[in-house]
Amino acid sequence: MSPIEIAASALGLINVVLVVRRSIWNYPFALAMVALYGWIFFGERLYSDALLQIFFFVVNLYGWSNWARSRAESGEVRVVRLSARARTAWLAGCAVCTAGWGALMHATTDAAWPWWDGTIAVLSVVAQVLQSRRAIESWALWIAIDLLAVPLFAIKGLWLTAALYLVFLALSVVGLIEWRRAERRA
Repeated sequence: MSPIEIAASALGLINVVLVVRRSIWNYPFALAMVALYGWIFFGERLYSDALLQIFFFVVNLYGWSNWARSRAESGEVRVVRLSARARTAWLAGCAVCTAGWGALMHATTDAAWPWWDGTIAVLSVVAQVLQSRRAIESWALWIAIDLLAVPLFAIKGLWLTAALYLVFLALSVVGLIEWRRAERRA
């Protein structure tokens, strides 16, 4: 465990706890966390995850703006639910992009686990976009991502990060429950 991994993990834990609570203050922690994890994953040759951190940085800026607008309009960050058609479209897009990204990483890089890492990356992109849009379905994706990420990070010897993703898994379940409650209250 490096000091950078320890700092990134601590920032990530704070970030997700604040997301579960629908606190807009999750975003500064998210920006710092993804910057550090970009460095860590590049060093571990998890290139999909490293590139993902750049994407996360940009989408977190978008999410911060979107959540701020929602809070200004209603006094709180309101959650939304996708239509059945939208869920189907997002899932089909995940399948196509996962196949394409995994193939690209496999063919053009020396990535340690191109398909596994690529699947986590694509699902994370979708989950982050949906979360930035305040969609409750983002939590189901985060649960799937955490289940995939824990063993990958353990195999790479990123034990603190693997443990963090176990905590993220628990927080994702709590987040899904809390956001469902918020939806019912609205």
